[in-house]
Amino acid sequence: DFPAFIVNRILLPMINEAVYALYEGVGNVEAIDTGMKLGANHPMGPLELADFIGLDTCLSVMQVLHEGLADSKYRPCPLLVKYVEAGWVGRKVKRGFYDYSGERPVPTR
Repeated sequence: DFPAFIVNRILLPMINEAVYALYEGVGNVEAIDTGMKLGANHPMGPLELADFIGLDTCLSVMQVLHEGLADSKYRPCPLLVKYVEAGWVGRKVKRGFYDYSGERPVPTR
């Protein structure tokens, strides 16, 4: 037996790395999401997907994985923690990595 669902173990590090790329200034929201959509043929970018899942849910799962597996790849990016603490948890509140209050989502950073 292994802890965690396989999808969470694979997906959350990718989302976390995308958040780190934003946090460290490697790319902006649009560049990161567009790069993954075009370069990896994903239907939505990792930051858009995180907003869809819920940043609070992503953070919670990462914390469980980090504690349960003791692997640093699951250590949540400080930017993700900051967004959740600010209440920016994604689509369900119309604000996360994107602002969903208008007709089209607009990056918040």
